[in-house]
Amino acid sequence: MKFTILKEHFTNGLSQVQNVVPARPTMPILNNVLIEATGDQISLTTTNLDLGIRCNIQAIKVETEGAMTLPVKKLATIVRDLPGMEVEVEALDAEHAKITAGKSKFTITAIGVSEFPPLSDFENDHEFSLDQSKLQLMLKSVSYAQSSDESRHMLNGVFFNFDENKLMTVATDGKRLALNGLDIDIPEGQTGNFILPMKTVHELERLLGKGENVKILFNERQVAFSIDVGEDNAKTGLVQAIRLVSKTVEGKFPNYKIVIPDNVEYSVKMNRDDLKDCVSRAALVVTEKSESINMTFHSNNLVISGQSAEFGESEEHFPIEYDGPETKLTFNPKYLISPLGELVEDEVTFQFKDSGSPGLFTNEEHFVCVVMPLRFS
Repeated sequence: MKFTILKEHFTNGLSQVQNVVPARPTMPILNNVLIEATGDQISLTTTNLDLGIRCNIQAIKVETEGAMTLPVKKLATIVRDLPGMEVEVEALDAEHAKITAGKSKFTITAIGVSEFPPLSDFENDHEFSLDQSKLQLMLKSVSYAQSSDESRHMLNGVFFNFDENKLMTVATDGKRLALNGLDIDIPEGQTGNFILPMKTVHELERLLGKGENVKILFNERQVAFSIDVGEDNAKTGLVQAIRLVSKTVEGKFPNYKIVIPDNVEYSVKMNRDDLKDCVSRAALVVTEKSESINMTFHSNNLVISGQSAEFGESEEHFPIEYDGPETKLTFNPKYLISPLGELVEDEVTFQFKDSGSPGLFTNEEHFVCVVMPLRFS
């Protein structure tokens, strides 16, 4: 194998795939990227056995087709620091590769291609095509609510539910629940769902936004995303599509619909950025032991306050349109800031029933975030 490629394109390609590599891999080969040179393109593949990513990059010239694996993080560091604009990669034998750029030359130790686990090609039962930017916004609007508690593994990800001509994405950690929806056409017999693992969610959020469409294919155990890379390949070097393949989380996602209150009494519209800033400032005095703020609704005025024995007190006044009774709700400020920080609309609606009820953030579309109140004895 021997090829020449633009340094910028090679660096970009490696950055697309290297995050998958685990910090402490169970096998040495999982530290490596599979490099395959075919035609006038280079494909790069990494996997941690649960999640794999492949991208394709335009080469300047493929002199000899072939394949080999090299340690991806070290390779990315070397390529990034090489001089000049072009990089030449040549397989010297099955265990060594030469990297050359300008007057710099590196000989890198490789591992045989036969040891590299293949990226799964599975038979899918369901297939959908979505707008990348819409899916990216949907994920960001709910992914902060995923649980990191491994004893409740079915909550360690985002639930995708294709049903009733709508895609719903849902995440919860038991203290808050966030969901968002997108109207789509679902042909007869194509309804289905899966739980996307947290690591895959983060990678998918990072990879989306490069082109127009993303294709989702899944069955009971696996899901694949084929991500269009757009037409700006002169700058990025990326061609065709990025393929992300992941195992799904085993287990059944809980019935999220029963968590959403249907008896709210009051709805208050507020500027999203202004509310986030007020909550953030009020939370500056709270500590991990007293991680709570109060939202007290008065006639046409919302008072957001925090306090701790260590730092003192804070109070923010926020003008609102509200004519209900004086009501005080107590929340963890992080659970308010997260949805406010990820939404893109200028205005958000906050709903509640009374001082002991959950708070709901909603927008004009399908977004809902339920935040459970804090109760103190």
